[in-house]
Amino acid sequence: MKKRLMIIGAGGVGNVVARKSARMDDLYETILLASRTKEKCDAIAKECSPVAVETASVDADDVKALCKLMTSFKPDLVINVALPYQDLSIMQACLETGVHYVDTANYEPKDKAEFEYSWQWAYQEKFKKAGLTAILGSGFDPGVTNVFTSYVAKHYLDEIHYLDIVDCNAGDHGKSFATNFNPEINIREITQHGKYWENGVWKITEPLEIHQSVEYPRVGPKESYLLFHEELESLVKHYPTIKRARFWMTFSQQYITYLQVLENVGMTSIKPIKFNGIEIQPLQFLKAVLPEPSSLGEHYEGQTSIGCQIRGLKQGEEHTVFIYNNCSHQMAYRDAKAQGVSFTTGVPASIGGRLLAQGVWKKPGVWNMEQFDPDPFMELLPQLGLPWELVLDGKLAFPKPGVSNA
Repeated sequence: MKKRLMIIGAGGVGNVVARKSARMDDLYETILLASRTKEKCDAIAKECSPVAVETASVDADDVKALCKLMTSFKPDLVINVALPYQDLSIMQACLETGVHYVDTANYEPKDKAEFEYSWQWAYQEKFKKAGLTAILGSGFDPGVTNVFTSYVAKHYLDEIHYLDIVDCNAGDHGKSFATNFNPEINIREITQHGKYWENGVWKITEPLEIHQSVEYPRVGPKESYLLFHEELESLVKHYPTIKRARFWMTFSQQYITYLQVLENVGMTSIKPIKFNGIEIQPLQFLKAVLPEPSSLGEHYEGQTSIGCQIRGLKQGEEHTVFIYNNCSHQMAYRDAKAQGVSFTTGVPASIGGRLLAQGVWKKPGVWNMEQFDPDPFMELLPQLGLPWELVLDGKLAFPKPGVSNA
């Protein structure tokens, strides 16, 4: 029996999820795309086929409004590509209406730039009791990086000791300053303290304090900065042999200079201020004047390169594995009228939805991606436009502590 899919969010990622899911006419009978701005949904829906895409307006912060829409449409599952601080309201609505759930990023409060899985993991027993599945973080990072790690753990290593997730956007959108996904979320993520796991404890760093050059395949060396990313939290929990886990992302010097200036003048603050008698967050105002990420695709050149560099043991012997994907911005636009960052997030979300709808990844409770069999997901990635490559026992950018990489 074919399924009914509801997608919440009509930004760059929502566009990709809708287009990719609408091509799954073997699985879905109809799709509803909902967002605060129905006009955005309409523009996407008219280019989706062969599955019909309906549209609706909904406030994703309003549980009652979400429940009303879900009760009317009767979806089998929801793919949430709205804002991370709307995760809990959407999860609650899914619980109240008996709908399975998928998202791409973990919850963070509106008033605090802090994200962690504790709020969503707290729903484990509620979803289990309701017989519903919630799949967390089905984007690229988190998402594909979690699956890459579990794939390596299943097929190549008995123990994972060192994990470095490396994320490079080597593209050029031609703008002086723009973010590749929601500016509000992007800037909150970058300007908070860094954090990484080492020897059983979390180490805290100043924002963008630690950086080094990393060689990316078919891109070359790029300066990469240590950030905290949510998949580190779940991966060190589910792979307790990990001694060190870190996340790295590239930024150009121009991007960092713009960001520092904006931060210095208070434009990246999420602390409300009064302006003409109205209370606003400076960061939300900045979001309104920056280019819409979904508008960047047409003239974007270059590629992304994201992967996992892993060192560990197989039958007592040390091995290294580098598993990664490179994605062309131009290809992403031809396929889904999207830039590569939206594409690499939207494709995995549509795969997570597909595996849940098919019952391949389906068990009551709240789960991270690495808690499912990675093989079906890995098989679908290249079919939907994200081919991956694996290098066994090659040179890694990050040797284990005290060991030269020469």
